[in-house]
Amino acid sequence: MKYPLPVFWRIVMSPLAVVYMAVVWIRNWLYDISVFRVHEFAIPVISVGNITVGGTGKTPHVEYLVRLLKDKYGVAVLSRGYKRRTRGFVVADQHSTVDDLGDEPWQIHRKFPEIKVIVDADRVRALQKIQEEMQDVQVVILDDAFQHRSVKAGLSILLIEYDFPLSREFYLPAGRMRESPHEKKRADIVLFTKCPEKLKPIEERIRVKHFHPFPYQQVYFTKIVYGNPVPLFPEEDPEELLPEKLRKKGVNILAVTGIANPTPFYKYLQGFTDKLTPLSFPDHHRFGKKDMNRIRGLLAEKPAEKNIILTTEKDAVRIAALPADLVPLRESWYYIPVEVAVLRGSEQKDLEDKILEYVGNNQRNRQFHQGQGPGNA
Repeated sequence: MKYPLPVFWRIVMSPLAVVYMAVVWIRNWLYDISVFRVHEFAIPVISVGNITVGGTGKTPHVEYLVRLLKDKYGVAVLSRGYKRRTRGFVVADQHSTVDDLGDEPWQIHRKFPEIKVIVDADRVRALQKIQEEMQDVQVVILDDAFQHRSVKAGLSILLIEYDFPLSREFYLPAGRMRESPHEKKRADIVLFTKCPEKLKPIEERIRVKHFHPFPYQQVYFTKIVYGNPVPLFPEEDPEELLPEKLRKKGVNILAVTGIANPTPFYKYLQGFTDKLTPLSFPDHHRFGKKDMNRIRGLLAEKPAEKNIILTTEKDAVRIAALPADLVPLRESWYYIPVEVAVLRGSEQKDLEDKILEYVGNNQRNRQFHQGQGPGNA
């Protein structure tokens, strides 16, 4: 489904959206009045999540936190492991695959093998095991956990895509909104993500004014930073591909994506060529033989000096796991890594100081907490 969602879809799905909205409101109310139990933990816990479904850049922001913390503390990333083929509590190791962990946790594990990456749909159970059994873990980053009310994070970071503020969204399934915009109250820090490179201060102030943050919330603006293309199959000895080579006359680029909102990725590539063919699949799409045959057919239709296939870092982990004989033109596949950066240096220091201060001030005393489980919030 492309964004923004078609008006026709919103109209047809609006009755279901009303039902969904009511169920979510009741669930949150039951948590607010303590009918449903909320657990707190001695170990510092940072939650990263959103109110909308997909597209805000959760994984690059989780990786941002990992880079900030990993040289100072023992870090664990805890994720549900969406679309993995395992069950229960799984700790990533050198034998783990994308099927064991899910694409996003496996990507983090591959990039940061020195930290612990854990998947478990039951976050409470997982945090209990981490707290009791992993003495080297000093801070846990919860991936996509804003709606996971059974765990009270010590620091909650809410991501909102700059081009899709909450005021423009509709409830699922008529739109992308998981819950009421008023639930932003649970966040300590709000990040507007995927911002334009040259965002003016007045534009920031307008966005903050419309967002109406609570007095205790700090708001920052982040951008996507694209790296140089990386060969997806380095064993095929592909040529080095720097951005300037993308502008070479006669080069056709096929951009293959399976993410929630590929528009920023396509816009970035359009800056290099007018011979760009986008090919979009659903978020977390599991590529197979049919998809590869479709790609093979598109490439055959475009005679050129050179065909290049570009994909996202998130999609790369799923494509790389396919059998070698299934992927066409393996030497022509590249992925573009991404990182996030705060738009202004002074704001970046302020944000990082707040995160480091939270973790530093909330280190657990294991002797004091030994033998104690989580308590009620």
